[in-house]
Amino acid sequence: MLLRVRPGASRTSVGGRYDGPSGEALVVAVAARAVEGQATKAVLEAITAAFGVRRSAVRLVRGATSRDKVVEVGGVESDLRARLETLLD
Repeated sequence: MLLRVRPGASRTSVGGRYDGPSGEALVVAVAARAVEGQATKAVLEAITAAFGVRRSAVRLVRGATSRDKVVEVGGVESDLRARLETLLD
């Protein structure tokens, strides 16, 4: 799943659609700054909470130092797809 990260936000939130050059992405805003991996860690925690999965089910695939990240979320495909559609809208 493609994510667009907004570090330094006033509060953490997951939701919204970003149409960028890499395609459609889920917007994840985190209060953490993009310093020493703090924002990336906060993003993974936010995705864990938003999808209701264990932290071990969320894995960063690409984009450790980028605003555009690719993550893999483990779980029941149909449940994850439905939750993603809800978050994108």
